[in-house]
Amino acid sequence: MHPTEGSPAPGSAPDLDMVWIPGGTFRMGSEDWYPEERPVHTVTVDGFWMDDHQVTVAEYRRFVKATGYVTLAERPLDAADYPGAIPELLVPGALVFQGTSGPVPLDDYHQWWAYVPGARWDQPEGPGSDVQGRDRHPVTQVGYEDAVAYATWAGKELPTEAEWEFAARGGLDQKTYPWGDEFAPRGRMMANTWQGEFPWQNLLLDKYLGTSPVRTFPPNGYGLYDMAGNVWEWTADFYTPRHPDEAEHSCCAPRNPRVTIPDGSYDVGRPGETIPRRVTKGGSHLCAPNYCHRYRPAARQGEAIDTSTGHIGFRCLIRPPPTA
Repeated sequence: MHPTEGSPAPGSAPDLDMVWIPGGTFRMGSEDWYPEERPVHTVTVDGFWMDDHQVTVAEYRRFVKATGYVTLAERPLDAADYPGAIPELLVPGALVFQGTSGPVPLDDYHQWWAYVPGARWDQPEGPGSDVQGRDRHPVTQVGYEDAVAYATWAGKELPTEAEWEFAARGGLDQKTYPWGDEFAPRGRMMANTWQGEFPWQNLLLDKYLGTSPVRTFPPNGYGLYDMAGNVWEWTADFYTPRHPDEAEHSCCAPRNPRVTIPDGSYDVGRPGETIPRRVTKGGSHLCAPNYCHRYRPAARQGEAIDTSTGHIGFRCLIRPPPTA
């Protein structure tokens, strides 16, 4: 991974919780894990300021109080957007994880995800739940639009997939995790993930059943926390089933690539196939080796933009203005 020449931090940080990511050229993706991470290809990104942690419940609460914003999970659903849906489910709500009592088939997510009416960012498990004591935990039950609304209010943006992955690697080229190739070096847990057999047996080696407070685990080489585990993070890019081949950019590495067209993002043949998907990165506290080994910089997943769940959040960045 090569830092971009002449890319020092442009002055002081925009706020105290942001760190300068110097930008550079790196190898994005992985050939070793899931098909959507392939092929490895060379990409260049310019420097940017990034939140050192995922947006917290307290930070999102300040935004809601200041603006009166209503999240997607709180708004009525339009039946036209969900043909064939069960009418009683067309009420405001969100997806809530419900662990099973024993092993279940892992090809049916309905075994552990339930649509819960009334679930939203401040009652993430549904009516009767709250976020008391979770001010420093990442906010969840926020859809893509909700993340963008917060970022705009804060004078920031969501990262592209390439920016996010570059930042997550922390200066390490093609390492499995943000800290290296060993999951728990010297037995030390480096991220909030699922240890044991998902979705019924969590050994709690990291001491957390659900989300953990931000900055609980060690930062990566750029000073960023939770770039693996805790909650998935929305990015600005539409999802594509694979990365572009190097041959498509024969002259040079693409610089600051973005995927701005939703055409390839639809999950054709599955429920919600009319809803475009954006890339989420980083994995979550529900990722386990036996089901979803995606708490890695190269890992990626497409999420429908109307999705609000208990394991997706976000962080923001600021790109400095271009120099003359």
